[in-house]
Amino acid sequence: MAVAHIAMPVAAWQVFDYWVPEGLDVAAGDVVHARLANRRYAGVVTGTSASNASGVALQPVEALAGVARLPHELLALASFVSRYYQAPPGLAYALLVPPIVRVRKRRRAEAVDAQRASPDSDAPTLNDAQGNALAALVASEGAFGVTLLHGITGSGKTNVYLAAAERAIARGGQVLVLVPEINLTPQFAHRVSRALHGARTVALHSALSSGERRANWNAAADGSADIVLATRLGVFAPLPRLALIVVDEEHDDSFRQQDGVRYHARDLAIWRAQRRNVPVALGSATPSLETWVQAKRARYALASLPARADPRARLPAILFVPNRSGDVHDGVSNTLAQAIGERLARGEQSLVFVNRRGYAPSLKCSACNWQSECTRCAARLVVHRAPANLRCHHCGHTRPLPRACPECGNVDLLPQGFGTQRLEASLRAAFPAARIARVDRDTTRTRAAFANVRDAVENLDLDILIGTQMLAKGHDFDRMTLVGVLGADNALYSADFRATERLAALLVQVAGRAGRAERPGEVIVQTDFAEHPVYRALASHDYARFADELVRERRAAELPPQTRIALLVAEAHAEADVGRFLDAAFDCARELADAHPQVEVFPPVPAAMPRRRGYERAHVLAQSRGRPALQAFLPAWREAIGRVPSTRVRWVLDVDPTSF
Repeated sequence: MAVAHIAMPVAAWQVFDYWVPEGLDVAAGDVVHARLANRRYAGVVTGTSASNASGVALQPVEALAGVARLPHELLALASFVSRYYQAPPGLAYALLVPPIVRVRKRRRAEAVDAQRASPDSDAPTLNDAQGNALAALVASEGAFGVTLLHGITGSGKTNVYLAAAERAIARGGQVLVLVPEINLTPQFAHRVSRALHGARTVALHSALSSGERRANWNAAADGSADIVLATRLGVFAPLPRLALIVVDEEHDDSFRQQDGVRYHARDLAIWRAQRRNVPVALGSATPSLETWVQAKRARYALASLPARADPRARLPAILFVPNRSGDVHDGVSNTLAQAIGERLARGEQSLVFVNRRGYAPSLKCSACNWQSECTRCAARLVVHRAPANLRCHHCGHTRPLPRACPECGNVDLLPQGFGTQRLEASLRAAFPAARIARVDRDTTRTRAAFANVRDAVENLDLDILIGTQMLAKGHDFDRMTLVGVLGADNALYSADFRATERLAALLVQVAGRAGRAERPGEVIVQTDFAEHPVYRALASHDYARFADELVRERRAAELPPQTRIALLVAEAHAEADVGRFLDAAFDCARELADAHPQVEVFPPVPAAMPRRRGYERAHVLAQSRGRPALQAFLPAWREAIGRVPSTRVRWVLDVDPTSF
């Protein structure tokens, strides 16, 4: 009897055996339908054997799922993900499987989100710095090598990617391009269609319908797609002719999956490139410290683009103005308002950036200091005006706006702070003739919403753009000459050890939207801490020096990238259940201490957000100076934790977390 070993998409630390009916050709990499606990799943065959050695009665494989056989390379990738990130194998292998759907109109589906380059290609001409960067990247052509492309905003990193992609496609290869956000894919695809003659590009991301994703996945798998443009899940796409991987904005947290299997797409891209013996380019104006350290140690090649690609463009002037002064009204200072008015008079565009959506971050009583708080999360409810309610941005809980304070009955309730909705109302009142658009998660829920705004900016149908970090990267608007930054100081109060790194990256990226063509740009930052190192780095346009300073700080504090860490994160409805479980897990770690002396485990502490969605949350931190020592410790610890009673507790090991 033939037996198939199948990884099923469930949180079990095993693969399951099924017998293969006569006439059904099943091999490793096949996606099949089979039943587990009376439910039908699509699982991945990890291998087969000739007989059932255990002698246990097995259920049959029901059918092949109609998906192309997954290559051994991807099976190895899923196996690595399971081992490294301590994820159940079935959930790791499930990342490889495209949507299982019936695509009746195959031709039409394949055409969606797929572009073929125009015969009238507009290949970019590289300047000297870009040419040198391309030479560094293609130095490992046909072999594995990692190149950090560190270019300031507007330096033309995309042109280097396209030139490298053209060479790879000319050699008969495919190119995988990973971008951090879905909204960046249309603009990138348009650049490809103009630059690369005859190249077919398909997109892979969650905004596509199941049929579109399946069709584009098939185009990648059968080799008919030359370029696969994808968000983080695209790192699992089958690419038989893979010749180059590009990770754009490699520092971005969006490449880190924060639930389920908690992998980092950038790191998996490097692992995959090494296995396929192909080069990988990591591009960013603000590299992550992990990548920066590797480049400084010469483990990655470093290619720099120190000037903007457009010879007419200059880096924007940076101006700091007080955030708490008498001339600030609804969050906007007189200096910023005057600068916006000057741009309107000249027919130029302005971007006002605040990384808070909603009207105000909280609602407060002026009499008793009551504040609106979520009953399910350790967070305040955010004031929204469209529609008018209080909303939790962590669990989605909503509540009507109260007419009076629920504690003392006072009707004088004050919105505290400002978000994108409040800024929009303020600027519409100040500039009634201006054409204004707000871009945040609330206004871009529909598929075409963001594209419509981007087109309006490019067509000069908008004067002022208000938005969150969705606007901070990857967008190139010629007449955008002013950027106003509000609320940046909030990040300086964060307990997250990566807060200043993230803030520096965000500020550099959003400031880079100003003055990208011949018109000079200006950035006005409202802050009470203009002498803080993160603002000094912004003013000097010297992220490299700032990164070196942060690396020294992390080394002194023994924090990543100086060390490797993993978190055991637990949550339950009752705080006592979480405490008992983590105390027992900590005891398990201490019992393993003699066998793993290079790993230090710290006692349980509450999570940064100790309550979320009705669950109490805490964690245990494991730390080591070296990756191998931590990787040797984690499987033994996980097995020991698995023997701890935890029926009321949900827990996960988070390896290489981006925060804790």
